Amino acid sequence: MPAWVIWMIAAGVLAAGEIFSLSFFLGPIAIAAVLAAFASLLGAGTAVQIIVFTLASAASLVVLRPIARRHLHTPAQIRTGTAALVGERAVVVERVDGNGGLVKLGGELWTARSYDEDEEMEPGARVDVMKIEGATALVSDAL
Repeated sequence: MPAWVIWMIAAGVLAAGEIFSLSFFLGPIAIAAVLAAFASLLGAGTAVQIIVFTLASAASLVVLRPIARRHLHTPAQIRTGTAALVGERAVVVERVDGNGGLVKLGGELWTARSYDEDEEMEPGARVDVMKIEGATALVSDAL
């Protein structure tokens, strides 16, 4: 079996492993295996293929992994939809408790429930949006 085929099989296995682990470790190494396969196709010897694989692995881990990990945590200004409302302040319009209530959030009226079922908030209180479930804001007293 030609060396480039072995490298491509290794790249496929590494890419599949990345899909299941989401560690951002195996993916960059799979890219290095593809580069080693190209080196093999160009007629490079085994030693050169291993050097290409090693250098490409190190370079891709140093360059790609930090970029991928930064994108895991989307900053608040980039979040959209209901995700952008989590962490925002709201004002209680109708009493909020574990059963329900109403808050003004982002200029709109939202149904709300207290994040902690035992907590009760009276109209006029400023609260923090802890979570959005459907069209209901789960809120807690602002600290």
